[in-house]
Amino acid sequence: MSEKIGFIGLGIMGRPMALNLCKAGYALWVHARRPEMMQALTTATACSSPKAVAAQSDIIFTMLSDTPDVENVILGENGIIHGASAGNLVIDMSSIAASNTRHIAATLAEKGIEMLDAPVSGGENGAIAGTLSIMVGGKTAQFKRALPLFEIL
Repeated sequence: MSEKIGFIGLGIMGRPMALNLCKAGYALWVHARRPEMMQALTTATACSSPKAVAAQSDIIFTMLSDTPDVENVILGENGIIHGASAGNLVIDMSSIAASNTRHIAATLAEKGIEMLDAPVSGGENGAIAGTLSIMVGGKTAQFKRALPLFEIL
């Protein structure tokens, strides 16, 4: 559990997913549009922006509602790309357009930041129970790096 984990998007799906990572003993840095959503994660560190989450994390999860939100959180003014370092891994668990995912991944790659596309199926109950189905696209080495986390989710 040496990897520090960031989680952005603490809604119906994201919050129970982040809670499961906390329960498994991972250090977690989190961000949500609504600060009150971070309060349930008492063992996590609340951050003021996606950039701040990325600056503290090795692996950063996003679980957001739509393509514009994902693009803004990852590539926007205070986005992950501005706080992450080469070697970091971004895992987007949102369901967004493949063309946008490829653009985001290519932009991150210019800075040496890896990305996995990992949308989920299983709904809120699956997120709470840690029984989500996760469909992952990306490099095999990064998948293997993230596998222990996926197994928790």
